[in-house]
Amino acid sequence: MKKIVLTILAVAIIAIAGTGGYLYYRYLEDNKTTPMYLASFQKEVAALDDEQNPVSLIRGQSVSMRQKVDTFNDKEYHLITLENGESYYVLSEDLVDSFEKCVKEEILLAYRPSVIYENDSDAKILERPLFVNEEVKVIGFDKLDENGEVNKYKIAIDGVEGYVYGKYLTQGIPSEMEYLSYHIDREDLYGGGSGDNLDYYPNEKPSFSDNVMPEYVKAIYLGAGAVNNIDAYIDLALSSDINTLVIDIRDTDVISYESEILKEYSPTSYKRAYMTFEDYQTQIKKAKDAGLYLVGRITAFKDTYYAQDHPDNAIYDNFADDIFYHGSAYWPTPYSRDVWEYNVLLAKEAVTQMGFNEIQFDYVRFPDLISSYEESGQIDMRNTYNETKAQAIQRFLMYAADELHEVNAYVSADTFGETSNAYVTAYGQYWPAISNVADVISSMPYPDHFGSHDYGISEYVWEVPYKLLSNWGSIAKERQNEIPTPAKVRTWIQGYDSIKSPYVVYDADKIYEQAIALNEQGLDDGFIVWNAASSLSKYQSFTSAFKRLP
Repeated sequence: MKKIVLTILAVAIIAIAGTGGYLYYRYLEDNKTTPMYLASFQKEVAALDDEQNPVSLIRGQSVSMRQKVDTFNDKEYHLITLENGESYYVLSEDLVDSFEKCVKEEILLAYRPSVIYENDSDAKILERPLFVNEEVKVIGFDKLDENGEVNKYKIAIDGVEGYVYGKYLTQGIPSEMEYLSYHIDREDLYGGGSGDNLDYYPNEKPSFSDNVMPEYVKAIYLGAGAVNNIDAYIDLALSSDINTLVIDIRDTDVISYESEILKEYSPTSYKRAYMTFEDYQTQIKKAKDAGLYLVGRITAFKDTYYAQDHPDNAIYDNFADDIFYHGSAYWPTPYSRDVWEYNVLLAKEAVTQMGFNEIQFDYVRFPDLISSYEESGQIDMRNTYNETKAQAIQRFLMYAADELHEVNAYVSADTFGETSNAYVTAYGQYWPAISNVADVISSMPYPDHFGSHDYGISEYVWEVPYKLLSNWGSIAKERQNEIPTPAKVRTWIQGYDSIKSPYVVYDADKIYEQAIALNEQGLDDGFIVWNAASSLSKYQSFTSAFKRLP
C-alpha cells in the first residue's frame, strides 16, 4: 500500500511539474518579443492603451512586439513597446517585419500636378509628368518624416516608374481649392491659358534658420562683367545700407562661369563662360563673407546656347525650318522637362558650390509678342502634353521650389509689370499662380516701359514714378490677396535714365519715390535697382536714397 501511495505521489509530482513546466514554457512563449515596425495606410496607426482607450501612434516606428495575441472586440492585438519604453496594444495587421512594408498604400490619386523623379536622390526628372486626377500604383517610398508622412512615393504609371513627392498625392477626394473662386472666370483671353485650371492650394513658405532673408531687401544688380570688380560693389553696399546683391549666373548668351552642369547640358555655354569656376567662386565668396545676402539670377527660358545644343527642346520655326529666333535670342520651350531639369540643377549647383542664398529665375515665361506667329502656325511650341502656358510656368516653379528648398535656398521669379492685372498674360505669367508657389515675386514695373498716360495719369508716367508705382502697387496688392500663400514682393525699380522723351534723369529722389510708393501700398519686402550696365557710378549716385529707406 505504501508503495502505491508513493507511486501516485510521484506521478502527481511529475504531472504538476509537467504542468508547471508547460505553463512556464507558455509564459515564456507568450512574452517572447520580436522586433517589428508599425504600419498603416496613413501617417498614424490606431492603438489602445492599457485601459483600452484609443490612441494614435506614428507609423514607421521600430517596436518590440509580444507574441501573445490579445482579443478586444473580436479583433486581435499584440502588446508592443516603443523605444521610449511606453507600451500599447496594436492590431496584428498593423505590425510588419521590415521598414519597407510600413507604408500600406497601394493606389493613390494625384490631386496636384507634379514631376516624376528618376530616383530618390537628386533633381533629375522624367519627361513624362504626372497630371491632376491620374492614379498611380505605389511600389515603394524613400523615407518618412517625424510625423509618419511619406516624403516621396515610388510609383508606377503607364509602364513608367519613378518618385513623386507625397504632398501631391492623396487616397481620398481632395478638398476644394479655397481661393479658386477668384480665378474661375478669368478665361483664356490672350493665349496664355485660363485662371481656373491652375494650382491654388497652400504652399509652405520656408524660413531657414541658417539662411535668413533680410526683412527688407535693398538690392542692386550685377551682370557677369561686374563680378570681376566685386570689391567695389561690396564697398558701395557696406557704405550705403545695401544688404543684397543680385548677380548673374546665366543670362541669355552671357555665361558667368564654367559650371559642370553647363558642361553636361549645354557644352556651348560652357565653352563661352566668362570666368572659371574657381575665379567666380572666389569673387562670390568675398560678398558672402562681407555679410551680404546673395541672389543668383538665371534666365530660365531665354537661352541661346542651350537651344542651339538641343534644338528638339527649343521652340521651332516651321517656316524657316529652324529653331525660333525672337528678341535677339533662341528660346528653349518651357514645356520641356529637360529644360526644367537643366535650370534647376544649375541653380542647385550655384547654391551648394557658390553659396547663393536664393535663386531668381528671370524670363520665366514664353516669348512675348508672338500671337501672330502662333495663329499662322509658324511656330511649334513642342507642347507634348497639351498644357497651357500658365500651367507650364507655374509647374516649373513648383518643381524648382521643391528642389531648392531641399538645399535651404529660396526661389524668386521675375515677372513683367503687366502681371498685376486680373488676367493670364499671353506669355504665360499670371501673378496669383506664380506668387502662390514662389517665395519671392519680383515684377518689373519700370516707369518708362508703360504707356505715356497709363492709369489715367495726366503727366508722362516716367516723370512721376511715385504716382505710377502707387497706382500699380495697389492693383498688385489685390492679386496678393487672391491666394492663400502669397510670395514676398520684392520689386524691380528703374535705375537708369528714361529711354524715351521727355527724357528724365533717374537720381536718388526717383529711386526713393519708387520704393516708398511700393511700401505705402503694402508691397514692403524690398526692391532691386535695375541698371543693365551695373554702372557703379550710377549706383553710387543713389546712396542717399538707400539710406533714407527702412
